[in-house]
Amino acid sequence: MLTALVFAPTAVALLLLALPARTPLTALRLVWPATAAVELGLVIAVWAGYETGGGRQYEVRARWIPSAGVGYHVGVDGLSLPLLALTCVLFLACAVYSLRETRRVRAYAALFLFLQTTCLGLFVSLDLILFFVFFDLSIVAMYFVIAGWGHRDARQAALQFFLYTFTGSLALLLGFIGLYLAASPHTFDIVELTRQNPLAGRSAYAALVLLALVVGLAVKTPTVPFHTWLPPAHTEAPAAGSAILAGVLLKMGTYGFLRIAMPLLPEAWRRYALTLVVIGVVSVLHGALVALAQSDFKRMVAYTSVNHMGYIVLAVGAAAATADTSAQARSLALTGSVTQMVSHGLITGALFLLAGVLYERGRTYEMAAYGGVAALAPVFAALTGVAAFASLGLPGFSGFVAEFQIFAGSLGPRPLATALAVLGILLTAGLFLRALRQILTGPLRLPDAPGTPRAFPDLRAHESAAVVPLLAGAVVLGITPRFLLDVIEPASRTVLELVDR
Repeated sequence: MLTALVFAPTAVALLLLALPARTPLTALRLVWPATAAVELGLVIAVWAGYETGGGRQYEVRARWIPSAGVGYHVGVDGLSLPLLALTCVLFLACAVYSLRETRRVRAYAALFLFLQTTCLGLFVSLDLILFFVFFDLSIVAMYFVIAGWGHRDARQAALQFFLYTFTGSLALLLGFIGLYLAASPHTFDIVELTRQNPLAGRSAYAALVLLALVVGLAVKTPTVPFHTWLPPAHTEAPAAGSAILAGVLLKMGTYGFLRIAMPLLPEAWRRYALTLVVIGVVSVLHGALVALAQSDFKRMVAYTSVNHMGYIVLAVGAAAATADTSAQARSLALTGSVTQMVSHGLITGALFLLAGVLYERGRTYEMAAYGGVAALAPVFAALTGVAAFASLGLPGFSGFVAEFQIFAGSLGPRPLATALAVLGILLTAGLFLRALRQILTGPLRLPDAPGTPRAFPDLRAHESAAVVPLLAGAVVLGITPRFLLDVIEPASRTVLELVDR
């Protein structure tokens, strides 16, 4: 089941590329959303068959490079299943949003289908090299999405994105090799490495391996000071590319902390947890403050991603630093970190698609170029308002559930850090309220650059069909999060047991 889920999009992409040149454009456009819908159906079936608290399930093992200790080993648990579902939901939303794409539709759809395989493959990987392969292939696919379908400076932004994240992946590979060499027998299998705990009692070696892993994952997340590639990549990427970049690809870094760094390096993680807490708080405040200074709507949303990823880093650091506090609080922080990944993916994915709508109408993201848009496009205004308030973490939305868990789990052991992180919410509220007031209210004002259409039509059917389900998901998780938390909580407790060894 998992193998089909992972590789079906790439198989369809190859078929799509093999279709005759005379294939109608409408048929080419429909292949991607149809495949994404089937993928969503498959992940729902996986979720329905998943036994809560049953540990790893749907495992598949196959020989790949046995002489090097590399195997094809995949499976899901409470950490990966929510991210699989998020991936399928976001790719379907982006496929629907892109139904009116006119530029090289066949290659565009094939590239996104391949990108979906890399994202799903990474989240089910239980082998470090398999994880690395999907990690790197996602960089390649996103590079071509940004460079091929982005805006004016897309190629430069894509190159910067590639160089930064590829450098991070090399650091990650060094860390993986360090774990491999320490294990006996040598292996890249995550389950076997977790059982061996090969760097126990080897503090200097473990510190170097942890440094390599943290740098590699922090670049992808991204956290301060490795975040500088993110704003230009988002600003120049097409809307669907930004939604996937923020909604799914950033989660590869934070997921790696929980899947690899914490269980495979428990002693080193506990020793340096305070460093992670500091990085998390700095990312929260820096992301919010720089977002507040932006005049470009999409760039502002991009910096809020740095802010929101900082909450996750704070939580995973605080969970390891709370050895003297209750296991419930530590579990709460970790569960909140995974919930935040899902919540951020839904809400920020919607915000980037709405930013794409703004650009498609006005050819600019500059907030000062707009005013009074709510009078012309009430549905766009309403959904943008809902997405902004959801991003603030207001009660009733998934962000509230996630951030409440993170703050409640982190406050006891790290009161100062948590108090500072709460300031990030106030700053985020200020910047979103300013953006809503500037764009949606006041006298009507639209961009008047040459070639810019004066009209600002409201959301079209396919745009609404892409954005509304994402925000509806944020509301459902905000009101009835139990079905999600029942899956995450047992996995969080397992990670904490491994960290405590």
